[in-house]
Amino acid sequence: MIREGFSIGALPVETGVHFCVWAPEAELVEVLIGRGEEELAYPLERDEEGYHSGVVLEATVGSRYRYRLDGGESYPDPASRFQPMGVDGPSEVVDPENFLWTDQDWEGLSHEELVIYELHIGTFSPEGTFTGAIPLLDHVVELGATAIEFLPIANFSGSRNWGYDGVDPFAPATAYGRPEEFKQLVNEAHSRGLAVILDVVYNHLGPAGNYIPAVTGGRFFTDKHHTPWGDGINYDGPGSRAVREFIFENALHWLTEYHVDGLRLDATHAIVDDSEKHVLAELVERVRELPGRHRFLFAEDERNERSLILPREAGGVGLDGVWADDIHHQLRRAAAGDSEGYFSRYTGRVEDIVTTLKQGWWRTGSQLTPEGETEEAEGTPTDGIEPKRFVHCLQNHDQVGNRAFGNRLNDDVPLPVYRALSALLLAAPSTPLLWMGQEWAASSPFLYFTDHSEELGKLVTDGRREEFKHFSAFQDPEVRETIPDPQSPETFEKSKLKWAERAEAPHAGVLNLYRELLAMRKTEPALRVSERELFDAAPAGEGAVMMRREDGEGGALLVVVNLRGEIGVDLKTLPIARLEGDRHWAPVLATEEMRFAGDGAWGRYEAEGTLHLMQPGAVILRSR
Repeated sequence: MIREGFSIGALPVETGVHFCVWAPEAELVEVLIGRGEEELAYPLERDEEGYHSGVVLEATVGSRYRYRLDGGESYPDPASRFQPMGVDGPSEVVDPENFLWTDQDWEGLSHEELVIYELHIGTFSPEGTFTGAIPLLDHVVELGATAIEFLPIANFSGSRNWGYDGVDPFAPATAYGRPEEFKQLVNEAHSRGLAVILDVVYNHLGPAGNYIPAVTGGRFFTDKHHTPWGDGINYDGPGSRAVREFIFENALHWLTEYHVDGLRLDATHAIVDDSEKHVLAELVERVRELPGRHRFLFAEDERNERSLILPREAGGVGLDGVWADDIHHQLRRAAAGDSEGYFSRYTGRVEDIVTTLKQGWWRTGSQLTPEGETEEAEGTPTDGIEPKRFVHCLQNHDQVGNRAFGNRLNDDVPLPVYRALSALLLAAPSTPLLWMGQEWAASSPFLYFTDHSEELGKLVTDGRREEFKHFSAFQDPEVRETIPDPQSPETFEKSKLKWAERAEAPHAGVLNLYRELLAMRKTEPALRVSERELFDAAPAGEGAVMMRREDGEGGALLVVVNLRGEIGVDLKTLPIARLEGDRHWAPVLATEEMRFAGDGAWGRYEAEGTLHLMQPGAVILRSR
């Protein structure tokens, strides 16, 4: 175990720089420090667990260094805090205390306040940098989102990547800027009342520039477990304690050194660990020990596994929430007609959308097939779990970027349907997540892009196109060749947001809708609570869903979401719309109003309680 008093990596101390690296197969590790055109070697002391450490008096902040193992090859630091010359170059000594924070009064947010805005640094701003993102934080605040979630920023090979090919888990990506520039971005977010969540990857490392296996003598991975990216990370075999500590230190590194408010844990279903205490459970314990404000921990997990979000005292892992994509899949099948791939497991029927909304996810151990037959399925029940534990979205980086042409939901459904779905998402009691540009129905795609070597890049390009051969639209090899090349710089450039279009029709109207819906989420008492017993949903016709939100004090909102054609709903006859005494429903917002880029002809509400919707759209009514 890492000894108390110092961390892995390079840290300045009074007498120089303290270096520590886990290289269990090496007898001798030397720090190579560049001085002009020469490199000087400084041996480190080895302990019985394979950690090599020591203070180098001649090293300072800014020194460039590598580790040489047993007089042979030299490598960057697996725990490097910065790689100024990229993944293959030397590591740089960084002073973690060299930044003047001004967020001392920042107390964080409650879970109920979270509206997550997911973004990719490289395509969010024209500059594609940490510094370039800062002026655009004002847009996020004005929108009404309360937290920004960055796709992984750990250093990766090349200049453009989604971030899931990171190989330097402790180092902000060189392509985006220096460590202090990322700290400035976090500091500026906090000054605006925005929480910061960082996507981290603890299930694999990228294919290029990954020197961790070489430094650790192959102990970091294990062939005992397999993932879609190859051998699993060694969380339960010989040497696994050091691997686990590496991951824990990394999480705490971002949460403390960078003041990040939470982590999104990528693909936790691919983190395989047969230990008595799963690595995720131990990670939660370590994070919960941190003093001060609460730090959020969310999982991306495809298993619909309730134990992840059950409290630790109830035998669960104790995460704050989980990405629950079932609602996305149901809504996209209903609205856009997607039926291939994993969409084939979903029905898109109104009654099943309702079930998914009420449960948090669709697959709970059994489900109905699109043909109406019951079948055993992956998943667990959600009874007793608060709706806020489920992160719901209409789109995210995966659901856009993993489409062949990176098309957004607004590319595939009419705007009235898009606006209706937006109201459904933002009026539901789950934790909503928005994908950058969603709020104005952005025209730019989000494509899959990389910047690998020519040889690896060709494999990526061919593999990307091969992925789609099982879909009917891409049976023809010539059609598959039209899928954008991930390696092309143009693919990356096309994925950048076009900020000017926010002021243009119809984008400006959609943006107005998002701003008003998010303002309601903050001001309407019924939308500020998320208790399961204060929420209900029911079908409201063949293509319509109705949600009821109550504030626990007698007030209520009714949200009618129509995805098809003209409908009439008699609110007096529906149990979900029942009101006591002489109370009645009054419309407060219709998504097809002209200020939202609709045509204004949304329908009418008659005094006797009949709601007529002339076309797809959503109406929010308040009890009076």
